[in-house]
Amino acid sequence: MPFDGEFASYKPLSRILNNPKVQDVIRRCRRRGDALATPPVPIIRSPIVASDVLPSLVLAIDGSYHQVPVDNGFPAAELACLTAAAVLIDVEKQRELDRARPVDPRDARTTHGATAVDCALPGCNVILDEPTPKASFRRGFFEGSKEVSLFEGGESLIETFEALLLLRTTTGDQECPLADECGAMRPDDSPARVRVDRGETRCTCSKGVPLFSTDALRMHEGFNSSGPSGAMFAEAMQVWERLWMVNFLRGLESQGLLGAHKALAIVMDGPLAVFGHPAWLSQAITRELCRLNVIARAAGADLLIIGIEKSGMFVDHFAALDAPRQPSGQSDIPARTALLLTDAYIRQNILISAGKTYGKDTYFGRKLFYKTRTGSRIVASLPFFADAHRDLTTAREDQYPRLADAMGLLDAMFSVRYPNALMPLVVAHAEAAIPLGAARRALDHLIAHLRG
Repeated sequence: MPFDGEFASYKPLSRILNNPKVQDVIRRCRRRGDALATPPVPIIRSPIVASDVLPSLVLAIDGSYHQVPVDNGFPAAELACLTAAAVLIDVEKQRELDRARPVDPRDARTTHGATAVDCALPGCNVILDEPTPKASFRRGFFEGSKEVSLFEGGESLIETFEALLLLRTTTGDQECPLADECGAMRPDDSPARVRVDRGETRCTCSKGVPLFSTDALRMHEGFNSSGPSGAMFAEAMQVWERLWMVNFLRGLESQGLLGAHKALAIVMDGPLAVFGHPAWLSQAITRELCRLNVIARAAGADLLIIGIEKSGMFVDHFAALDAPRQPSGQSDIPARTALLLTDAYIRQNILISAGKTYGKDTYFGRKLFYKTRTGSRIVASLPFFADAHRDLTTAREDQYPRLADAMGLLDAMFSVRYPNALMPLVVAHAEAAIPLGAARRALDHLIAHLRG
């Protein structure tokens, strides 16, 4: 690491580039198309035609977080401002306005309404109502999840999470969240194990430290006591986004409205997956979605849930696939084409890996590529509603619930504001995005005001 104000010279770079060992490693790097890709695995083009039937309502879900330094006298002290927004868009009304362009912006804003969970979570060197920063984060996430519901008087996010907690397939025992702070160790000097239950309970150790149901997510294991905890805050945001989706569907069920789901679609920012410490949640979500979909199917059709990826390896690969070919200058992929992915294709062309099927422990949906009627490239995922949907050794249309309807929705919901963008996520992101400079100034002002 350089000193403050010190600049690197070119001498180390020259030494590295001329090192025979470095050059040998570079020469040995295999390229896609070499022995790793023999024989080639074809990508599967679906013959399904996009549906013209659109839902009348779309629920779009997006989240955002920003880490903000806190001036409390301790170095590296930080809070994270988190928000997860759920925006309900009236597609019918929007289409009516589109037929009468130009649209008054005030009328356009009446086509959607937003609900959000907003919270400030403690990070390094910040204590709130608990003896340590890590304990403060744990309590902050638990209590922040108790306060919000998409339905008036409906189930809160914490109640939704605790319903999923009952569906986890892994054991409920885990290392004590505060073993490194309260000294709760077993006779062999390994951390004591506790069973996390619903609500707020107490550890059985002599200090009786609080335990929260959300400790089961194990996000606190990523807490950095001496610096930023960006990965932990990102996990907290993705958990809230996924809980919004399940909360909404359970709310419809509780009001006897799940049978009206054919008029509704849910669009999530990001893949249908949960990564990191809370990854077990994806399996619980799969089980709950399967249960809810049995009710939906009895009413006539599967649920329509779409995850959208805006960046990453799959987005980069789709862009390479769709690049213009010489000498025609045209892409090989026509508009309104869905490309279905197998595990073998993913391993050979996108992510070199061995062992488990791609996404086995983290995904509750499977990926596809779709080129819309306007030429936009969308990396999407549709949920697992049956064991056959999880079988990535094959890629068939019947393994993607409501594929034609999803294609039609992607055709209708494209946005010209950003490359390969969808209007519902543009609206949701506008509700969730935190301007970086403004967040710092606003929090500084809030802290100054609260301190008088």
